[in-house]
Amino acid sequence: MSCRLFKFLLLPIILALTTLPASAGSITIAAAADLKFAMDNITATFRKAHPDDSVKVIYGSSGKFYTQIRQGAPFDLFFSADIGYPKKLARAGLTASTPRAYALGRIVLWSAEVDASKLSLEDLVKPSFDRIAVANPQHAPYGERAVEALKSSGVWNQVKGKLVYGENIGQTAQFVRTGNARIGIIALSLALNPAFASRGGYATIPTRLYKPLIQGFVITRHAADNPLAKTFAKFIDSASAQAIFKHYGFARIPAGTAP
Repeated sequence: MSCRLFKFLLLPIILALTTLPASAGSITIAAAADLKFAMDNITATFRKAHPDDSVKVIYGSSGKFYTQIRQGAPFDLFFSADIGYPKKLARAGLTASTPRAYALGRIVLWSAEVDASKLSLEDLVKPSFDRIAVANPQHAPYGERAVEALKSSGVWNQVKGKLVYGENIGQTAQFVRTGNARIGIIALSLALNPAFASRGGYATIPTRLYKPLIQGFVITRHAADNPLAKTFAKFIDSASAQAIFKHYGFARIPAGTAP
């Protein structure tokens, strides 16, 4: 084969390679279950500007994700329902960024069967509420705050025997949605989703009854050299991402609140 013919045959291949998009990036995010609807919306918005990149989100309990990351799980970003977990990872040298607060969470009473908007925690002592769903307080921040609120309101001793525990706040909401519990204490961000808002109702639990639910995220050490992780982290501060958080009931961190 002549050199000239070889170059002629090779030219289409060279042109094809030079017109390919830059190497696509990939990240896997570990996100607290209360973020399910908000984060799905945020990642969909992000993908519109980064169509060639892959963004995978896994939802679960913050405490379990913390343990998994400590054990080497290959997550690139960790969005926790309590900034305390990202801070502990940072102290252990397992992060590639400083933990940052991204929102303030709220807990609510929600039911798929009765109008919970007319109820308070004191109503949970009624015999009709024989099963009350909360997230496991041992590894779910929303469950920890639910227990704090029940104790602060003075009903803990009367209701603790009626509690059923979800592994995370998402499973807790499903217990109520499917009738496995008549009422539950769930995240406001879940109660605002149309699939939940169209049934029953919710009542916000006074914030004075539990510690502020300051939610935070961090880039893990696994993603130290992953530019897409840094790009996504920056996107969280964008107006579009913040508008989505607000839509799902998340508030900005009040000035003077220690994260």
